[in-house]
Amino acid sequence: MIVRPYYMELLKTYRDVSLVKILAGIRRCGKSTILEMLQDDLIKSGVPADHMISMRYTSEDFDDGMTDKDMYNSIKEKMTDGGRYYLLLDEVQEITGWEKAVNSLLENANTDIYVTGSNSRLMSGEISTYLTGRYISIPVFTLSLAEYMEFKKSSGRTPKELLMEYIRMGGFPIVALNNFDESAAYQIVEGIYSSVITSDITKRHNITNFDLFNRVVKYIVENVGKTFSANAIVKFLKNEGRSLSVESVYNYLEWLEKAFVIYRCQRYDLQGKSVLKTQEKFYLADASLKYCMMGFNPKSVAAMLENIVYFELCRKGYKVYIGKNETKEIDFAAVRRDERIYVQVCRNLPEESDREVANLLEIRDHYPKYVVTLDELAGGNVNGVKIMHLADFLLSENY
Repeated sequence: MIVRPYYMELLKTYRDVSLVKILAGIRRCGKSTILEMLQDDLIKSGVPADHMISMRYTSEDFDDGMTDKDMYNSIKEKMTDGGRYYLLLDEVQEITGWEKAVNSLLENANTDIYVTGSNSRLMSGEISTYLTGRYISIPVFTLSLAEYMEFKKSSGRTPKELLMEYIRMGGFPIVALNNFDESAAYQIVEGIYSSVITSDITKRHNITNFDLFNRVVKYIVENVGKTFSANAIVKFLKNEGRSLSVESVYNYLEWLEKAFVIYRCQRYDLQGKSVLKTQEKFYLADASLKYCMMGFNPKSVAAMLENIVYFELCRKGYKVYIGKNETKEIDFAAVRRDERIYVQVCRNLPEESDREVANLLEIRDHYPKYVVTLDELAGGNVNGVKIMHLADFLLSENY
């Protein structure tokens, strides 16, 4: 088992803090393995094995009739003394009302609780009723480049080869742990995607026109890194002779977002210092989701570089926006507490860099500004704007 240090350090920070730790992310991104790593770490730190209760609530393991009371009782009966128990509860969203059980265990027992989940049932309205102010949400993403390289360190491939492989193959751990060729890797990712769509969206929301839903998904995938609206999707479908309401498109986007397939990136007006409600962008949970649906095309790499940078900023704890500076657009304005950075992403230098640098220089503040590129010529700075190779940017601990 290859440790993912970022998550382990984060979980150590909140260990024995009276909050429910909720790890949430797309299926197969590694949440269950993180719980296994946590269990190993707890044992190493001296926690007795019989004071760790590990439960997995997949639909295959538990029948749909399990209630929150059943969940509570099954855990409580394993607690045989007054000592502290560590609860590691995997895929809790499969149990309706899990929040009630977890809240009772937090209140009425000596517990430290960690839960994982993969869809909107994890974050239902009930959580605000039962766990307000009593939980911390920890987003779990597919592998970063640093993690991918750790998974592949015995492969004999160079860092450059691993970067290009990461761009093509994406960061699902199951792909990184094996030596699949491109075709096999995309088949596996397609299986993950299909299970998400089937289990977390179409069944849950009773989607009857699956073909139309898939066409909306394909539109989103084709337009990663571009601003668009629900109205634009409706208009596009109308041109294809298909009819769908704006409300239905909003629902589809929300369901995909709550299943962690797509992530919404809002625009931020740098002049007015306000979040804008129109023309958002959406990014895919992993670049391989695009390639498994549409095949790998070198021409699509530029948009997916943006996708990769977006998630690296998220992993490092930034709240990420598209920057709007009067009529100019900045790919990312990323904020973390009192820090801020601006990032433009382009595939090649020098023809693209002049425009990207010019846009950044028009921002009149002192925060760091970067152009991130795949070009081997990257390095140095232009009037204070740092030009960084993608690999250097992704592997940097601090900006």
